[in-house]
Amino acid sequence: MPKVAVVTTGGTIASRRDGQGVSRPVVAGPDLLGSAWTGTELRVVDVMSKDSSSMTFADMDRVRDAVTAELRDPELDAVVVLHGTDTMEETAFLVDLHHADPRPVVFTGAQRTFDHPESDAQANLADAVAAGSDPALRGAGVIIAFGGALHRASGTRKVDTTSLDAFRSVHPAGVTSRRSLDPLPWHPISGIRVDIVAAYPGADRVQIDACRAAGAQGLVLDGLGSGNANPAIVEAVRDCASAGIPVVVTTRVPQGPTSATYGGGGGGHDLVSAGALFSADLRAGQARILLAVLLADPEHTDLDKEFDRRSRIDHAPRIS
Repeated sequence: MPKVAVVTTGGTIASRRDGQGVSRPVVAGPDLLGSAWTGTELRVVDVMSKDSSSMTFADMDRVRDAVTAELRDPELDAVVVLHGTDTMEETAFLVDLHHADPRPVVFTGAQRTFDHPESDAQANLADAVAAGSDPALRGAGVIIAFGGALHRASGTRKVDTTSLDAFRSVHPAGVTSRRSLDPLPWHPISGIRVDIVAAYPGADRVQIDACRAAGAQGLVLDGLGSGNANPAIVEAVRDCASAGIPVVVTTRVPQGPTSATYGGGGGGHDLVSAGALFSADLRAGQARILLAVLLADPEHTDLDKEFDRRSRIDHAPRIS
């Protein structure tokens, strides 16, 4: 009989609506699982009960620590993490960057509350447990199981606020049977500050300067198009580089890679010339996690090279 640990953190999947229709995560792990499970031994680990929009780096560290602790059990087949959808992509990616075990870790949640008459909670939970128990997924790293689909954590993000099929990968190649990169050494990210700054028509350097003044150790620029901004942003990035503050460029465009090909004073080529790094495939949320992880490692030496390697999504074949 497969043995799966279920780590709970709150989110919509653990929420009920009150008399005013406000959803709050109040359902404990044993109640989420119920008593109808057969064929799989489930062990519930309640870590926290939060809306994922309130998650901090410290909370994400706690989730990662809980997963690691459960995997110390040699008889365990997998870990399933129940998590809110707002920041699931960030926490799942953090765990994936450090996941050094062939056994899968599967994140899932719900778009509809536990007490909704047509809740997707139980279906997503069943899919996650099934994925964790599937021998074909050993070595696949961290997976997001949602809306009947499986996604690699890396490169996946929430794209719809209400659809039951809420997640998409930047490169929808499906889940692969093995990882292409070794895990990174573990260092807590709770003491690291990385801010996200948006590029938009007419944007100036005020946001970047404010983040620097607040103590940002790194920045992610959510750029336009294939990773572009304007001359004012380029100069601010140049100043960050001179101060030893890395700036990673990604894009607000949902699909496609970034490309540092445009000039004209504010294009991607100009940003790279000013000292910016480019996130090939990761969008802002996961690019922020990767930058924080690299900054938390006192041994990191080649940030540019490592970020380039880790921000590229492989195109390995899909598991059927």
